[in-house]
Amino acid sequence: MSLVQKYALLPDEIDRRSLEVVEASLPPLNGLNAGERYVVCRIVRAEGDPEIAKSVGFSPGAVEIGVQAIRSGADVVTDVRMVDVGISKVLLSRCGVATHCRIDAAQTAARAKSDGTTRSVAAMRELESYVNGAIVAVGNAPTALLALLDLVREGAAKPALIVGMPVGFIACAESKEELAKTDVPYISIWNRRGGSSAAAATVNALLGLALQEATP
Repeated sequence: MSLVQKYALLPDEIDRRSLEVVEASLPPLNGLNAGERYVVCRIVRAEGDPEIAKSVGFSPGAVEIGVQAIRSGADVVTDVRMVDVGISKVLLSRCGVATHCRIDAAQTAARAKSDGTTRSVAAMRELESYVNGAIVAVGNAPTALLALLDLVREGAAKPALIVGMPVGFIACAESKEELAKTDVPYISIWNRRGGSSAAAATVNALLGLALQEATP
C-alpha cells in the first residue's frame, strides 16, 4: 500500500475531518457566536495551532458585516500575493467577488522610491480607490496596516471590514492596537502573531458563510 493510499483523503473528507479535529482541540472560547467560532476554526486549521484561537479578536458584528459586504459584491483588497493566492478562487467566483493586490506592480515600486517608503505602504496607497467599501486583508506587513489606517484617519477611504493580521516584531502589535481604536469593523490576531495563511483563511471563512442561506 502506498502512503497516498494509506493516509490521503479526498478534499471534502479532509475538510470535514479537519474541522472536527479543530473543534475538539479548541481551548475554551466564551462569548463567541457561531460565525465567529467558524472563523476561528478556519484560522486554527490554517495555522495548525489551537492556541492561536485565544488571540483572535473581533469588533462587534464584524463577521456579520463582512458576510453582508460579500453578499453585496464588495471587493477584497490584499497587501501581498500570498494572501491573494490563498483565497479560494472557487468561492470568489461563486460569490462574484474580485480581488486586488498591487505589491508587485511597477508603479508601486516607483511610488515607494519616490515616497521614500516601503512597497507595502506604497501598494496600499496605490489601492486607495479600491479600499472604500471593500474587505481589506493584511497578512504580512505591519506597515501596510498602518498605511491603511492612515487612509481611514484621513477620510480618504473606509473599508467595510479590515482583516488585520500582519506578523512580525517591529510595529506589529502597535499596528493592531491602532486598528482597535478605529470605528471600522475588524477581525485581528493580537500581538505579533498572524500571517498570510491566517488572513486568507479568514476571508475564505467569510466567503463560505456568505454562501450559506442562514445568517452567521
